[in-house]
Amino acid sequence: MTDAILMTLSGPNHPEGVQNTLDLLADQNVNVLDMNLDVTHNHLNFSILMESLGEDDSALKKELLFMAHNHQLSAGFHALDSNNYEQWLAEQKGGRFIITVLARSLSASQLAAVGKVAAKHELSFGHVQRLTTPVSLVDKDAAPFECIELTTQGSPKDIEHLRSDFLALSTELSMDIAVQADDLYRTSRRLVCFDMDSTLIEVEVIDELAKAAGCGEQVAAITEAAMRGELDFNESFANRLGTLKGLDESVLAGIAANLPITEGAPRLMATLKKLGYKTAILSGGFNYFAEYLQQKLGFDYIYANQLEIEDGKVTGRVVGDVVNGAKKAELLGMLAEKEGLSPSQVIAVGDGANDIPMLTKAGLGVAFQAKPVVRAGAKHSISTLGLDAILYLIGFKDSLNQD
Repeated sequence: MTDAILMTLSGPNHPEGVQNTLDLLADQNVNVLDMNLDVTHNHLNFSILMESLGEDDSALKKELLFMAHNHQLSAGFHALDSNNYEQWLAEQKGGRFIITVLARSLSASQLAAVGKVAAKHELSFGHVQRLTTPVSLVDKDAAPFECIELTTQGSPKDIEHLRSDFLALSTELSMDIAVQADDLYRTSRRLVCFDMDSTLIEVEVIDELAKAAGCGEQVAAITEAAMRGELDFNESFANRLGTLKGLDESVLAGIAANLPITEGAPRLMATLKKLGYKTAILSGGFNYFAEYLQQKLGFDYIYANQLEIEDGKVTGRVVGDVVNGAKKAELLGMLAEKEGLSPSQVIAVGDGANDIPMLTKAGLGVAFQAKPVVRAGAKHSISTLGLDAILYLIGFKDSLNQD
C-alpha cells in the first residue's frame, strides 16, 4: 500500500515550473509532508514528499509529468508505505550537526575524506551548501578561500573522537573543519572576545618591546614556551617584563604604528559590526596597543595589562592585576552578563595556552593559528586561513553581504 509519494524534478531552473507544480498539488488538496529545493548554476533540483491520494495518484502523476515536460524538467516518483515514512520521521528526530569545511581551494579528495570520517561516526549528509562566492574559472585569485557547509543527521557515539578525527584530517589535507551541534545557540551568539598578540596581530608585542630593549631572543624564547603551556604565565610574564626596565616610552608609539594586522581581521570586524555583534579584546598583552587596535578596528571593549611608566621610562612592572588565563575567562563571563547573554552565546578566539580557559568557557571557542596544546584543548580551530574564516562558523554567506 502506498501512503506517501516522493516526487523529484530536475532540469533548467524555471520559476514557473516550481509554481505550476505547487498549483497542481493545491488543486488536488495534496498534503505536503516535506519539501526541498536547490539551484546549482541554474540547474534545479526540487523534491516534494506528499501524502498519497489513493486511486487519484495516477491522474495527478500524468498532470505533473505533462507540466514537467513543458518546462524541460525530468520528473520521478517513488512510493513509500507508512513503515518507510515512520522510519524516516524517526531519523529526523535524531541529532543534527553542522560540518563547516574551509580551505584555500577545496578539492573532491578533501570533501570525500570528510564524508568518510562523517560516515565512520554514523553521520549522513542532509543538505550541502556553499557559503563563499563561487570560484571564478577565469580569475583564480578572485576568492581568498572556499567554504562548504554540510548539514548532517545522526548521533555520533563520541563527539570528541569525531572532532579528533577531523583535526587529524585537517592537518593532513591542509584545510579547516569545524563540527557544531545545529542548535539554538549557533544562531544566537552576539559577543566575540579576542586575544590580541598572535591573534589579532601577527606578533607578540612584548617580544617587539624586548627587541628594542636589546634582549629580543631571550624574551621570545620565554614567550614561546609560555604560549605552549610549558611555563607558569604570571611568573614568565614578570620575568619578561623585568627585561623592559628603562625602555623609553617613545618606543611604544613606533611599535603600535607598525603592528602587522592579521589576515582577515578588518573584514571580520567590519562584518561583525554590520551584523550587530559586540566585540572585545581580552589580552595578556598591554592596553596601549589594545587601544590602538580599538581605534583602528572598532572594538567595543578592551581589557589588557597597564604598563607602569615613570618619568617617561618603562619600570618593568604593570599596574593592577595581571590579565592571565583565569582573568580572561572571568572577563568573558562579566561581559556576557553585562550584555544580557549566557557564556554559550559568546565566541572566543585565541592562540596561546593562557587562552584555553576562555575558549573552554565560551559557547564557540576557536583556536586560531594556535599552539598544538591549544588546538587539542579547543573544540574548534582555524589554522590554514585568516580570521575572517570565523564568519562561516556562524553560518555567514557571502551572498548576504552584497550592498
